[in-house]
Amino acid sequence: MKLLVSPINKEEAIAAYKGGADIIDVKNPKEGSLGANFPWVIRSVKEAIGSKKPISATIGDFNYKPGTASLAALGAAVAGAHYVKVGLYDVQTEEQALDMLINITKAVKDLDPSKKVVASGYSDYKRINSISPFLLPAIGAKAGVDVVMVDTGIKDGRSTFEFMSEDELTQFTGSIRELGMESALAGTLKFEDLPTLKLIQPDIIGIRGMVCGGDRTSCIQQELVEKLKKLI
Repeated sequence: MKLLVSPINKEEAIAAYKGGADIIDVKNPKEGSLGANFPWVIRSVKEAIGSKKPISATIGDFNYKPGTASLAALGAAVAGAHYVKVGLYDVQTEEQALDMLINITKAVKDLDPSKKVVASGYSDYKRINSISPFLLPAIGAKAGVDVVMVDTGIKDGRSTFEFMSEDELTQFTGSIRELGMESALAGTLKFEDLPTLKLIQPDIIGIRGMVCGGDRTSCIQQELVEKLKKLI
């Protein structure tokens, strides 16, 4: 499993990198679960980390706005992100999700085919009235994305494991793998979830709060990233 850690600025990115994170994922929690940060913050992280680790960037928890999302995706890619991650937060249908992901992927891949698009659904999709994450592997494969993930849409301390069972998450990651993409799990994951995560075996786990001492609004601690990396 690769460890993706989500800093909000250059200083946190350096702590995540020194702690051993495999992917540095720039986000802005003030704007939501997959809130977008500023292009200059992405650029500053890219300049600080260089080519040592891949940089990821979230572009937001989106409703059905394929044009706006495509521009945001291109902006993140130009700013230096290798992984461009979109949350299909208020996307209601398979047709809407496919339209979003086809256009986001085109925007990113036309710039650089080596860059990767990450499509995220939400484990708590029922309470946010969004598309089921179980539909996303097939949609993502059709759209040409590289990674399909699940996160929690509402950050109120409840974990992905409260909304999807181990069997469901195993099925989710397995279907992604069968379609030739990478799988990622996130959503208020805790140290005590690691044995179950090792059984599920996603390709990537996404973390913030766990390495901030349990409070995602606090700062990333290098020693907690190191601890997590060793346990993985």
